[in-house]
Amino acid sequence: MVVLSPQIGDRPGLCTVVALSLTKPKVIQKYHLEIFFDPELPYPYASPSKWLKGDMIYSVSFARLDLLFKGKDRNGKRIYDIRVLGDEVMRKVEACVLNGLGIED
Repeated sequence: MVVLSPQIGDRPGLCTVVALSLTKPKVIQKYHLEIFFDPELPYPYASPSKWLKGDMIYSVSFARLDLLFKGKDRNGKRIYDIRVLGDEVMRKVEACVLNGLGIED
């Protein structure tokens, strides 16, 4: 999933997210977006691309989100795979979400 919102003062611990899927939609709509990750995400999410489903938006607690775990360093400390999408991709994500809500971009 893609986190859309920062932590908001009146909603401590909550964020808004949009779903990512490995499954290509049968019919691609204006609220779908194919996103490529380079390098690929770690197993079990490894795939050349992911599909953003802009019509699947959720508010969730940060505590319920798991960071992508990609192994441990030589001291046994967990290594997480944290990605930040670029501005251009985020503008496309936001447009997909608006379309998923029935609001034209």
